[in-house]
Amino acid sequence: MLEFADGNEMVAEGALAAGCDFFAGYPITPATPILVRMLRELPARGGVGIEAEDEIAALGFCIGASLAGRKAMTATSGPGMSLFSENLGLALFAEIPLVIVDVQRQGPATGSATAVAQGDVQFVRWGTAGGLPMVVLCPTTAADCYTLTVEAFNLAETLRTPVVLLSDKEVATTRERVDLSALERPARRARAQAPPEQTQTYRFEAPAEIPPFVPFDGTRRVRVTGSSHDDDAYITGDAFTIGRYVEHLQAKIEDRAAELERVAWDAQEGARTLIVGYGVTARSARAAVRAARRRGERISLLVLHSLWPLPRRALERALEGIERVIVPELNPGLYRREIERVVAGRTQVVGVNRMDTRLISPDEILRAGVPA
Repeated sequence: MLEFADGNEMVAEGALAAGCDFFAGYPITPATPILVRMLRELPARGGVGIEAEDEIAALGFCIGASLAGRKAMTATSGPGMSLFSENLGLALFAEIPLVIVDVQRQGPATGSATAVAQGDVQFVRWGTAGGLPMVVLCPTTAADCYTLTVEAFNLAETLRTPVVLLSDKEVATTRERVDLSALERPARRARAQAPPEQTQTYRFEAPAEIPPFVPFDGTRRVRVTGSSHDDDAYITGDAFTIGRYVEHLQAKIEDRAAELERVAWDAQEGARTLIVGYGVTARSARAAVRAARRRGERISLLVLHSLWPLPRRALERALEGIERVIVPELNPGLYRREIERVVAGRTQVVGVNRMDTRLISPDEILRAGVPA
């Protein structure tokens, strides 16, 4: 079954398929169509959709809904992510599962509101105080938007953490054919809820263990806090308890980094050049690879669908035998820095960058370092 859809529409469809039953958002280009579709669809399905007074309230509503047992999502763009920062830190520290869609546009500030960019790639990782790890997925096509939205909900539930879907204006608004029958459909996961007698919100044994979620369901007293706390969510100043909890917040993500990797690796035997792409620039990268191979050149491609945690294992595997890495991005080279850390001087890393609202063409990528 074929459908002509854009990325924003497929994000909404993926959210509904994942069981999203609460959405709160504030209009902002180019994420507004997600808000509109969710406000239209959720009430008819027994869910709740709210147009909040601002982005701060929108994420706050999602936090409250999630604590009450709802599957919650919001959607915004760069300026909204700026306003999300404090509540994002609360959701991260209090282990509240929810999904945030960031449809990137040219910034900073108002910037070019209707133009594409990829300037939030580091922002979504480091956009809140504390430096704790974030889970960030990144679609390239409308079909990816569906699949990765379901994945985002699944990971939020299983890891008890906010998960970011990092889209961009072109992926979000480009209409293309989507074969619904051929879509990968990840199974919908429910959060691991504590037994009725459990009231401890944060009790764990090993650092990487994820405490079962204790919802506000009216049957027990539940405490949640954004302050340093013990297993019972009582505020504490004990250094050992605080350090143990922060170690847990790191370990539950970092110890699962390998299983969180989502990549598409198109390897060619004997290739000495590797292109690493994500989001809309990965589409130009695919076209560049096809053009180079038609000329008889050997070149490999790694498309990243998970940006954080850094997919180090996939990168290391793709780098074997490579002499040149090309990283196209619609930013000053924000993710190239991560590639350079993995490469550690073993091979050349070349950035192809634009920040003028124009897309990077396949020819620009090829000129950056693929042998003529």
